Formats: sequence, structure tokens, C-alpha cells
Amino acid sequence: MVKCVSILGSTGSIGRQSLDIVKHLGLKVAALTAGTQVERMAEQCREFRPELAVMATEEAAQALSQAISDLPIRVLSGEAGLLEAASIPSADCVITAVVGMVGLKPTLAAIRAGKRIGLANKETLVCAGELVMAEAEKYGCEIIPVDSEHSAIFQCLMGSRRHEEIRRILLTCSGGPFFGMSLEQLQSVTKADALKHPNWKMGPKITIDCATLMNKGLEVIEAMRLYRLPLEQVDVVIHRQSIVHSLVEFTDGAVMAQLGSPDMRLPIQLAMTYPERQPCPVEPLNLLTCGSLTFQAPDMKAFPCLALARECAARGGNSCAAMNGANEEAVALYLQDKIGFYDIYELVRRAVEAVPFVENPTLEEILAADALARKTVRSCRT
Repeated sequence: MVKCVSILGSTGSIGRQSLDIVKHLGLKVAALTAGTQVERMAEQCREFRPELAVMATEEAAQALSQAISDLPIRVLSGEAGLLEAASIPSADCVITAVVGMVGLKPTLAAIRAGKRIGLANKETLVCAGELVMAEAEKYGCEIIPVDSEHSAIFQCLMGSRRHEEIRRILLTCSGGPFFGMSLEQLQSVTKADALKHPNWKMGPKITIDCATLMNKGLEVIEAMRLYRLPLEQVDVVIHRQSIVHSLVEFTDGAVMAQLGSPDMRLPIQLAMTYPERQPCPVEPLNLLTCGSLTFQAPDMKAFPCLALARECAARGGNSCAAMNGANEEAVALYLQDKIGFYDIYELVRRAVEAVPFVENPTLEEILAADALARKTVRSCRT
């Protein structure tokens, strides 16, 4: 079990739940980072007393410095501060709970500093999975997934001694708030509807990704990279109840599944305690009251973002980075009421087509693909 953690994105949903587990396990906190939520960060600093607190902007950092001026906590801002929080010597585990491409460089910094990674930032592996996994192998770094689906796979594979025993991975998907709707019905959905996830309480960006099923597409790519599997061995099934978090089918036909209450604190805690298990402050799953468990195939026509993600995964190279950057930009526009629900897919598709393909991209080429895709989304809209 780890003893001291650094949490990147501590004021978000995963970050706050990570701090619940830190408190439950009695761990120390080395560093906390956030965007611009100064008041919440100040509260976290007073409760957990980190060595370092980092805000996204200089203005927010100055406000935080004033708010906690009586505490012996260093306050930094921007990317430089984020990288320092990721590699701070006193932490033995870094929870990467920031959203989006911003998590890539800090994750690499944490890997190179020899930290255990509690990976909640799926974009890191989506955009640069091959590079990140190569660095993790080089530095002997443990990457423990925090996504409920990838944690489920991780747990199902704990007893598997040989990679060749895996026939396929089955990622479960709730189907989001628009499950069962046709292409025509989805033309009139509202942002308020899209933000009503049936089972999970998450931030707005990932909730919209769940509504479009892009989130599941990102998770397909993440699973390929994390578990070193080809696209053909990673499938998606709709499971509305979010009780079975994912499954692994083995070559002999046996299928192992991980079940649990839909609470992110379960995978977060495992990332901190692995290879041990500790009592968790989550109500245990009751099979007698959780109801029937159902499984269906996803509708790729009504939710084309999932199909697009699989196409990018099959193509490889810098395609996934372009897709992810375009999606982040398009979702931001949607949350600002500047585009419609299906515009997200159209803008992402156009951006992927516009970015020149690079088969074996460097980190710089990955970042360039991300930047060009974002620019293309903005220009297509205008």
C-alpha cells in the first residue's frame, strides 16, 4: 500500500473521491492541483496540508496564496507547477485525475520519477499510449487503472499468468442518458438531457462523452494500450445497470467479470492499496436487491462517435490524438451551447480527416496533431 499521494485534479469528481479514500486510509498528501476553483482548493489545503498546491492560472494561484497565507504550503501555477506536483519526491503514488490532454506530460513526468500511477486520465493512453507504456516499462513504473472498466479488467487478470490466455476484453457501457433512441430522436435532445447520466455522478465533459459514447471509444483505445491487445480483442457491450464493470473472456471459453456498486471509490482505493485489499467506505453490492443484469450490443449508427473511435484505433499513428483533441474542443463548444449534439461527431470527423497522418509519431508530433485538430474544430464552426 502506498503511503503518500499527489493528486492531479483534486477539485474534480475523481479528485474529491480520491481524497475521501486518502482520509479513510490515513495517507499523507504531498501535492494537490486544480484548475481555478480557489475556494475548494483552499478547503482541501486546510484539511490535508500538502507540501505543494498548484492552480492552472497565475491569477488563481495568487488568490489561493492569499487564502492560505497562514499555512506552510508552496503555491505554483501552470504546467511547470503541474509537472512538479507529478514528480514531487515525497509522493510514492500520483493520481492523474485531470481531464484531457493536459494529463499527458505530468503522467510522463511521474513515470520518469518512479511513481505508481493511479490512472484516471484516459486521454494519456488514447493520445500517446505506445509512448507512455514504453516509458513505464523503461522506468519500471506501475500503472494501476482508476477507470471502473479498466480496473475491472485489471482485477480479472490478477490470476492470469499468461497474456496469451486472453481471448477478448468486454468493456461494459451504461449506454448513457439516450440509450434506445434513434438517430431521428437524438436530433432534438438538449444539453440538460445529455448531462443526466443514469448511474454515475461525473464532471460535465466526461458526462457528455458518455452521452455520445465517445467515452467508450476512448476506453477501447485505452484498453488496447494498457493491456497490449489488438482492436479485434476489445469489444463493448451495453450494460444499463453498471454493476458488471467489465469482463475478460479467456481462450478456454471461461469469462471472468468484476461486479460492484457503481462507486468510483472502489477502483480508486485499489490503485492505492494494490496488491492488498482493505475495507472500503462503499456499501457492498447486494445481489438480492440489485435487480436483473442485462447486456446488449451498442447502436453504432445512432452513436457514431464509438465507430469513429474504433476507426482511429485501427488506423493508429496520430489519429487517436487528433480525434481526442477535436472531441475535447467540440464538447467544450457544446457545453457553451454553441453547437448541437450531433455537431460533436461531425466536427471530430472533419478534424481527424484534416490532420496529416503520421504513423509513428513523436511526443511533439502528437501534440501538433492535437493542436491542429482543435484549430480545425474551431475553424469548421466559424
